[in-house]
Amino acid sequence: MSSDEFIDYYDLLQLSQNADTDTIERIFRHFARKYHPDNTETGDSDRFRLIVDAHKILSDPEKRAGYDVRYQDYWNRKWNLAFEADRQNPSHEAGSTTDFGDDGKNRQNLMSILYAQRRQNMKRPGVGDYELARLLGLPLELIEFHIWYLKAKGWVEQLDTGQIAISASGVDEVERNRRSGTRNDPALPAGVFAGQDGAGSAAAHSNQQLFDAFLSSTSNR
Repeated sequence: MSSDEFIDYYDLLQLSQNADTDTIERIFRHFARKYHPDNTETGDSDRFRLIVDAHKILSDPEKRAGYDVRYQDYWNRKWNLAFEADRQNPSHEAGSTTDFGDDGKNRQNLMSILYAQRRQNMKRPGVGDYELARLLGLPLELIEFHIWYLKAKGWVEQLDTGQIAISASGVDEVERNRRSGTRNDPALPAGVFAGQDGAGSAAAHSNQQLFDAFLSSTSNR
């Protein structure tokens, strides 16, 4: 690994970027015990060194502030590439994830991302609110509004780390809408998944590219 290569310490510790000091300490102790070289079952010296480095940065307010600047720049560049690829795709439609006007579609996309993350990695089902904002191209304040709504419906939950994960009820809701192809609930319009027949399939194809980019980035961390 190059000394210049950026490491997402929040992802490494499975933390939200707004995690408080107590949460950082608690999660650090958990992973330090898990990956300590003396642990004969799960010890990993390389991983342990990364965990220690992450703790040194995130537990120091001054170092964390400097790191957060690089963190935001990293995700801005990463998702700008994904959005540019989406805009260049012939199937891109007006009113896709980069538009602010369609709250229902934005919530649908958010739920689909959380569904995919939970399905791909049960041990790490959470996604940070900052990461969701960058992936969907929405202001953090709007993401917080959608999370509030989805939490009130019981479809998402906030983990101890501060990250957001889809709940069992949320999984049922996504799959119910996928099977029915209806628009009974404005939060989950039809066409959630690529390959779905009927109205919204072009938008689903466009959205799938963003989800594929998201899953690719998480699998390479």
